[in-house]
Amino acid sequence: MGHLDAIEAIIIALVVTQLVISAAATAGHRLSIPPPLILVSAGVGVSLIPGLPDFVIDPQIILLGLLPPLLYATAASIPVSNLRRELTGVNALSITLVVLTSLGLGALFVLLIPDLGFGWGVALGAILSPTDAVATSIIKGRGVPSRIALILDGESLLNDASALIVLRTAIVATSLGFSFWPTVGSFVLSLGIAIVVGWLAAHANLAIRAHVRHEAVSTILSFTTPFLAAVPAELLHGSGLVAAVVAGFVIGTRGPRRLPPRHRLSDAQNWATIEMSAEGVVFLTMGLQLSRIVEQLRVEGIGVPVAIGFALLALVTTVAIRALFVASLLWRLGGRESRVHARKARVEAMRQDFKAGRLPDSIASAMKGREVGPGSPMFQNMRRRARRYLADIDYLARQPLGRSEGILVVWAGMRGAVTVAAAQLLPAWTPHRPLLIFIAFAVAASSLLVQGGTVGLLVSRLFGGRGQGATAPDPEEGRRIEALLARVEAKLSRTEGTPVHAHRLEVLRAQRHALLDARDDGLIDADLLGEALRDVDVDEIVLEMRQR
Repeated sequence: MGHLDAIEAIIIALVVTQLVISAAATAGHRLSIPPPLILVSAGVGVSLIPGLPDFVIDPQIILLGLLPPLLYATAASIPVSNLRRELTGVNALSITLVVLTSLGLGALFVLLIPDLGFGWGVALGAILSPTDAVATSIIKGRGVPSRIALILDGESLLNDASALIVLRTAIVATSLGFSFWPTVGSFVLSLGIAIVVGWLAAHANLAIRAHVRHEAVSTILSFTTPFLAAVPAELLHGSGLVAAVVAGFVIGTRGPRRLPPRHRLSDAQNWATIEMSAEGVVFLTMGLQLSRIVEQLRVEGIGVPVAIGFALLALVTTVAIRALFVASLLWRLGGRESRVHARKARVEAMRQDFKAGRLPDSIASAMKGREVGPGSPMFQNMRRRARRYLADIDYLARQPLGRSEGILVVWAGMRGAVTVAAAQLLPAWTPHRPLLIFIAFAVAASSLLVQGGTVGLLVSRLFGGRGQGATAPDPEEGRRIEALLARVEAKLSRTEGTPVHAHRLEVLRAQRHALLDARDDGLIDADLLGEALRDVDVDEIVLEMRQR
């Protein structure tokens, strides 16, 4: 058989890749093994087969081709009201911990490789510092407390940008020197550009899709959103990954108010397929690159056992730094939550005053006699803030962060394909570049296999078995949702002459808006609200189909 031309080879590679991903997903489900672990192992095994050509992938394909849609999809599914409550912890993990880990590992690599230089050591530390959003998917469906899953998701969505900015800064510092304020300004500017571009891209996408009637067309347009956010942000020297995340947050929050339920159902089904395929490609290609990385290491004359030793020491150091930081963070969060709980009685009294249509005495005295009526926007805003504050207290009380949660946050912070891709961004003149790339690969692979392979057992030991870790919904929450839906329906009585189906559609749409208001205020458990919203969507879709 003659040589396959390039197009045929690409088609065969794509078909084989999808078959392997499907097989890994099926085997993982039956064997209770996370598919990413199977795919990484398969990729490593294939890469070591003698005679096969080296597998080379441009790191930008991972960073701008695969990660933006994956981060976007994760962000779109996160309850923003819950993430708002965790911003202190998420920001600390995604920014402060990244910087501390980069500096700590930089010092370690200077000791291990004396002629490397601190700047390049920090660069490698930045490459190893971010947890991987795709890697943390390993913990999903394992009974992990929803609050912990949210914190890990939030961290992994945002820390890639921090790490890449530290990496760029360290590379520049090796030749031009380090300057604190310009670095801080560059970081803030990069995030600011990403936030603005991501917000604009999401709102533009929603504005267009709101006028599209065909759900397939709407879904196609949804696939463009992460790239419409990430690519312009990168061209403007912002963070494309953060822009994709911001776009996901906006779509997840505003989409249910702007898009028909049929469109959102189509989005959910198709995005699930895209996520599985893209995640599989990320992990499989990560494993396939091993032989090339090892060959580059041998050319430099460095023994693989020595490099593996460096990588394992780096992984242990990374986990140790994370453990110390998380312990400190939980102590600070515990103090904050204690202060919040101490204010509950006072805020509850204020809420009762607002419900009665009067200003609390403490606020009235601060207003210095200014009249604020119950119907004024200021009064309603203060009432909403009191209601949200009490909902935040209830949320924190339902899922306190203790020792077990802290251990899981430490161990579930896995490295992955982002680390491997970022390592290949090191410029050609980087000293010991093959060694640094190998260390990055070895840390990511061992983190996935060791931490990812044991996190299920850890969850079982900490939280009493698979499926038992997630906080059980409060039955009272379900009754509150039923009461909310009943109140909305009672307010909308059918007028004479209005068709039954038209009235029912009006009720369903009003119920959806009431549920979304409760979601945005964080008044009811986000998972239960999500189920109620899906029920309302299905009812509306069925009603519309019957009228066709």
